[in-house]
Amino acid sequence: MRNRIPRPLNIGQNEMWIDEAIWGHRLHDEQSPWLCFLEFLGVLYSEHKKGSAFVEAKPNTLTYAPQIQLNIRNILFNNPTMGVIVSETRNDQDRWTRWLERMNSKAANREPTDYSYLRNHFDSFDDFFFVVKFLRSSAIEGNSNKRWSSKFVFPYGPNCLYEDLNFKNDGFSNDRRFFGRTGEILYLMLCRSGKGKEILEKLAPIVFNETSKWNILGGILQGSPQNNEAKGGTYLPYEFEPEYGDIASDWLSVLNLRLPGYDALPHLVTLLGFHLIRYQLNQSRIELGEMGKATFIFEIVAPKKTIIRDLAAESFSENNSLPQQAIEKMIKDIFSTSEWEQAKSSNDPQGQAIKLLQEKFAWPNKQNETALQIQEPDGLAKYLVDCSLARHKQHLGKFHGTWGRLIGLSSRRVSRRTRYAPTDSFLKSLVVSNVKSRMEYQEFLRILFERYGIIIGEKQAFGNPLIQSLNADKESFADNSRRLEERLSSLGLLRRLSDACAYVENPLVTMEKTT
Repeated sequence: MRNRIPRPLNIGQNEMWIDEAIWGHRLHDEQSPWLCFLEFLGVLYSEHKKGSAFVEAKPNTLTYAPQIQLNIRNILFNNPTMGVIVSETRNDQDRWTRWLERMNSKAANREPTDYSYLRNHFDSFDDFFFVVKFLRSSAIEGNSNKRWSSKFVFPYGPNCLYEDLNFKNDGFSNDRRFFGRTGEILYLMLCRSGKGKEILEKLAPIVFNETSKWNILGGILQGSPQNNEAKGGTYLPYEFEPEYGDIASDWLSVLNLRLPGYDALPHLVTLLGFHLIRYQLNQSRIELGEMGKATFIFEIVAPKKTIIRDLAAESFSENNSLPQQAIEKMIKDIFSTSEWEQAKSSNDPQGQAIKLLQEKFAWPNKQNETALQIQEPDGLAKYLVDCSLARHKQHLGKFHGTWGRLIGLSSRRVSRRTRYAPTDSFLKSLVVSNVKSRMEYQEFLRILFERYGIIIGEKQAFGNPLIQSLNADKESFADNSRRLEERLSSLGLLRRLSDACAYVENPLVTMEKTT
């Protein structure tokens, strides 16, 4: 087994600890990249207020108190009658009266709340209604059907940052469905990247600017800030991995452009999603003892099906299977150790086998009645594999596919199979994070291959075993490269100076220089 930071004693006592041992606690498919970013900002802001942002005194001891901001959330997302009141009532005083009666009696909060403080900040109910409509329209994933307590305003500033909650009749709880700790994992990665201080200097003016007008409006809606109790328990298994530095470097490339938040943050979200996928796949490969980093064969979509489409689909499928293979190997490695053989040959094989599995995987516990009734260690081993795979397939096993689609890395467009077929926004994020001003096109393809394992053109393709096994020819990849060149040109990201000279250009550098 790999050298990992020891599992904290207060984690993993109620469920098996297998996925977490390889990738951390935890990568979660139901938490989208945007929600990961918002959770990360909540952690960072809490630590920033304490003066300890991106400082990890001891590994995996993070404790932070996120904001909950129930007032602004009720106003924006638990306020269905506001539009009706505006359309049905003409008198300004009557509008306020009707709305306050409804909100003061129906809004969900930790204690009764009087929303009349809002009247002191708006000249009319129409002005109030306009602000609510704007902030509601800027919601992250605003068209989703998530519960109102799992909807989020754009992070204009500290007043707009809060954690995911689930509201029931007996109060609020954090069920870790949409804020599943992936943002906490991201925070720890950037802590360990060695570039946290520089990131904070660049990021704080965008997301922690208390004087921005939209943050001020968010503060007016919220009133006094509301914090939740402190929480901890995040676990990242490795003190350093290359992906930590890769995320930090790409973020700094974007942040150094000094773009407004609504331009910069989407790139940060796309890049964090890609690097966390790379982290998952590369840790899988290490666990399996495979050399080199994960590769991604990109199809630049053609009018007709090509061999590249099949290769991109095979590349996706091969990568998608890596995490499951990794946990199977991790478990089976235990069964080939002398410790397992000693347990099997002891006077109490069942008891000793259970003791070893509890030590390694925090399993089985008292709730696993079926496992505790299995007498034979080999039967217990088989049951562990079955249970671990079933658990893996619920969330972490879906992470690569779900996040790949959400960030524009993979697609099933014009095909029955999912494959790597990047969207325009994904390609633009690659340009923004890798091209300082302009870069020769073939150099750009080389950088994408060396930094990320992305295969597009013929120079990067050959030598890859998957490509050789499917008998792809150089011309197919040359055509793929030409399609990317044409696509970047149509996006204003490439300029051809002659038949032999094309440059990829970062248009945001020009924007930065003129602002």
